[in-house]
Amino acid sequence: MAAGDGDGWARCDLGHRHWGLHHAAGLLAVHHDDDGTPRILMQKRAAWSHQGGTWALPGGALDSHEDPVRGALREAREEAGLNGDDLRVQGIYLDDHGAWSFATVIAEAAGLLEAFPANRESVALRWFTPETIPSGNLHPGFAATWPVISLALAPLTVVLDVANIVGARAEHGWWRDRAGAAARLVSEVAALGTCGVRDVPAPLPALERWFPRFTMVVEGAARGVAPVPGVSVVAAPGSGDDAVVRAVREVPGWQRVLVVTADRGLRERVTAEGALVAGPRWLLSQL
Repeated sequence: MAAGDGDGWARCDLGHRHWGLHHAAGLLAVHHDDDGTPRILMQKRAAWSHQGGTWALPGGALDSHEDPVRGALREAREEAGLNGDDLRVQGIYLDDHGAWSFATVIAEAAGLLEAFPANRESVALRWFTPETIPSGNLHPGFAATWPVISLALAPLTVVLDVANIVGARAEHGWWRDRAGAAARLVSEVAALGTCGVRDVPAPLPALERWFPRFTMVVEGAARGVAPVPGVSVVAAPGSGDDAVVRAVREVPGWQRVLVVTADRGLRERVTAEGALVAGPRWLLSQL
């Protein structure tokens, strides 16, 4: 394993030639204005490079020891001077050609970050709204995947009805230690912040991985459960259902919200607020 050991041409099962012996990845940095308008950072490729002169994402070949997130952040640093500390990964879209794939790592930017041609592969970096992207001069790979990726620009918040999920899990003796059962669930959900979730319900775009924010609503005997890094814990002062609805309302309207509960009445209330719903089985299958 060595830096740059992925440089080279590979052929996919479709017979096309691609750069990256161990696959490739690129970073789609997106920042949303206060009204929810997304702005995408794009790179104009140097004329000498493959598909030179087109607009695409900072990216390139993965080294043998890299996962897509690590590789995409490295490429963004090398080509656009971006600092990964100013980015929060929110999803990965995989364009799989068989034997070769390109992973688009979608990351929320803290602002319109300063970017510049940091090496000879870039000639310009620019923030575009979706309407101003130079559609007539796009890298063919980006142009093919943009219709799907463009649907995944808004971040996802998952709100968990903890009491309902713990009950559905039915661990032995959970009713005698509701706080302990809730604390175990909080810890397990925190791990999903690192590995992400799969198979989100429609109409959310089918990414390889989503990395949502998690809000967990606890009530009753579980109100003392402490939050952990990456997970917000809301202690309901009264009705847990009311607290879940309030948590949904606190998410900006242009963002996506998924509520996990099997409670029929609560599902009706949160869908009326524009949220999507999934049952506890969906979450438990991710753990």
